[in-house]
Amino acid sequence: MSYIDIIKDKARSDRKTIVLPETTDKRTLIAASHIMAEGIADIILIGNEEKIMDGAGWLEVELTGATIIDPDITDKLDEYVDLLYETRKAKGMTPEKAREILTTDYLTFGVMMVKANDADGMVAGACHATADTLRPALQILKTAPGVKLVSGFFLMDVPDCEFGDSGTFLFADCGLNQDPTAEELAAIADSSAKSFKQLVGSKPVIAMLSHSTKGSAKHALVDKVVEATKIAHEQYPHLALDGELQADAALVPQVAKSKSPGSEVAGKANVLIFPNLDCGNIGYKLVQRLAKAEAYGPMLQGIAKPVNDLSRGCSWQDIVGVVALTAVQAQLA
Repeated sequence: MSYIDIIKDKARSDRKTIVLPETTDKRTLIAASHIMAEGIADIILIGNEEKIMDGAGWLEVELTGATIIDPDITDKLDEYVDLLYETRKAKGMTPEKAREILTTDYLTFGVMMVKANDADGMVAGACHATADTLRPALQILKTAPGVKLVSGFFLMDVPDCEFGDSGTFLFADCGLNQDPTAEELAAIADSSAKSFKQLVGSKPVIAMLSHSTKGSAKHALVDKVVEATKIAHEQYPHLALDGELQADAALVPQVAKSKSPGSEVAGKANVLIFPNLDCGNIGYKLVQRLAKAEAYGPMLQGIAKPVNDLSRGCSWQDIVGVVALTAVQAQLA
């Protein structure tokens, strides 16, 4: 059974309600149909019902059973306007502005449904930039208690791979923080360990990646990863974490014996922390395209309730997978 099939089974065991606000995108409608057919989650679609059903008819997909909420006519609108106003009035929000936003920005409307406990999570980003998905989530839901920063990760399922957790890895940060500081890298490592344990179930083994292994190169970029590793050991001593490690030293036992003998992480890593967004974004896409890996994300960690992003290059199958993962996050929230 593949990793995502295991996640789907978990999602079915305690079905949650997930909002999909991007109803003008055909991938969203196709995914919604499959999610309901597979019993993965209950689905809320946001938009004009006639237009959504016309789209479903054109695509020949079945949306019976989905809840469709039109912000212009829902009897929940006044409640959400009041809630948005109260949440953001210190930042200059007015009731009039709140109403305008909620009837024109479906992503914000979806986040408000999660805030009001009318949905358990939201998935968006098929046709929006990460910033558009993240902004209302941070403004309205805010960060979870004790979290230093929100970060993004991908769960990678690599076929026929003996490395990681039978080919399953967590890559971070691949979608959000452009050039994290050493302290931020350490915090990303801690959040990623929790996400891996939550969504994969195995012990996270964390490699702080660099172009250097244990001093093989000298550069300020290496120094940042060395410092991040030191901070992580001090602040999160329970983690199985090591660095700085090159990717081959992190993954391949034979290379690890040569480059980093005695490391409890080298050659065993299943959580890879990239030094910056360039490395992370390039890295996950290379693995996805060249190794034919399934890449689910960018998932967001550190928000008070589950809201997850999608790559704008995603397939409808990717949306199904991220919804399943979001539902499992909601079970454990």
